[in-house]
Amino acid sequence: MPAPDDVRAFLDAHPEINSVDLLISDLNGVMRGKRIPRESVTKAYTSGIALPASVFALDINGHTIEETGLGLDSGDGDRLCRPIDGSLKPVPWVARGHQAQLLMTMEEFDGSPFFADPRQLLGRVLGRLTALGLTPVVAVELEFYLVDRERTAAGLIQPPCSPVSGERASQSQLYSMLELDEYADFLEEVQAAAQVQGLPLDTALKECAPGQFEINLIHCDDALAACDHAVQLKRLIKGVALRHGFEATFMAKPYGQEAGNGMHVHISLLDETGRNVFTEPGDDPLGSPALRQAVAGLLALMPASMAICAPNLNAFRRFQAGLYVPLAPTWGFDNRSVALRIPAGARAARRIEHRVAGADANPYLLLAALLAAIHHGLAEGLEPPPPSVGNAYETTPPSLTNSWQQALDLLEANEILGEALGRDFLHVYLANRRAERAQALQAVSRLEYEWYLRQV
Repeated sequence: MPAPDDVRAFLDAHPEINSVDLLISDLNGVMRGKRIPRESVTKAYTSGIALPASVFALDINGHTIEETGLGLDSGDGDRLCRPIDGSLKPVPWVARGHQAQLLMTMEEFDGSPFFADPRQLLGRVLGRLTALGLTPVVAVELEFYLVDRERTAAGLIQPPCSPVSGERASQSQLYSMLELDEYADFLEEVQAAAQVQGLPLDTALKECAPGQFEINLIHCDDALAACDHAVQLKRLIKGVALRHGFEATFMAKPYGQEAGNGMHVHISLLDETGRNVFTEPGDDPLGSPALRQAVAGLLALMPASMAICAPNLNAFRRFQAGLYVPLAPTWGFDNRSVALRIPAGARAARRIEHRVAGADANPYLLLAALLAAIHHGLAEGLEPPPPSVGNAYETTPPSLTNSWQQALDLLEANEILGEALGRDFLHVYLANRRAERAQALQAVSRLEYEWYLRQV
């Protein structure tokens, strides 16, 4: 295929760029890839680039998990990666601005989607809704912490010092405008870099822990693009933070006693006329049939989706009472104590806000699971239980698992998600996660030494 005209125009408009990062998101949402000189960009479009299929067998440390079947047992062979249209953008936070980036997706050499690429998986699940004449509209909200690059004397992370006052953050200060002002230089550079990259940022706010912020993306009627924006924004925030002397982390639970980082996903559905099917003329207080069915599908598959919403050991530490994270499959209207919130506002913008996943989840895989659940609810005509009113933490006992092992077992046993996501993909994902869990269990924590070394 020829290189698009806009690619040649991009290179002509940016003579300062001398290298391009070719990026693909692995199972953990970690960006992997290659760096090429600018002269090779056209070839990436015309011929693609080769990467090993085992990029989707890598654990969080970059080790190939052979149990996935994508490593040496299969010859560790290559597949073809193709550029994602419109994703060639400058990387303005890199010194001297001599770098660009380009998102890729993996295919078989015959052009068919590679089954283990989460972006290709999302495309397949989207096809199910397209067959029903429905188009998801998606917006992603990402919470993150800024962390001081200097560790404590004990080697632990700590909140940053204010660039204005020099004082170390120690208070919650939810929605604080003062703290937004103190970190204005960082936030303004995030906004400027997002404009350069064409990322549709919406709001930024101070979240409920020291050094914690949230940045939201504007809704998009292209679910693949919405996830592209999310992975690009995470890379952008990390890069800009380093320029300002901080580290940014999307780790689900950086501090044991503070709120975790969530990834809230807003979803509505448009029919072929562009009408939001979650809105229906009438005064039914429980919303349209499509809204109720979508909610019911999400609730039904929420327990089996936990291994995707919480993909690692640290992710399950986020599920603690009293820290603004759902602990049971609940739903309600304008209620932040539930797992599925129907926000207040104009009826035309009625949507479901999924509040379970951590910011460390892979956006493509997360959205694939959520849309598969919505499709299940619509296809089966499911009805949800009554919506929660008041504090759902008090009225509904916790039932979502906080066990990594149990979450993986629930996902493996679920026939609906197994069919929607593909058993071949789930084999790779489960093998990858179980191998990482086995490695994590070999590590003895500092707490265990403090509690047990001398006492037992």
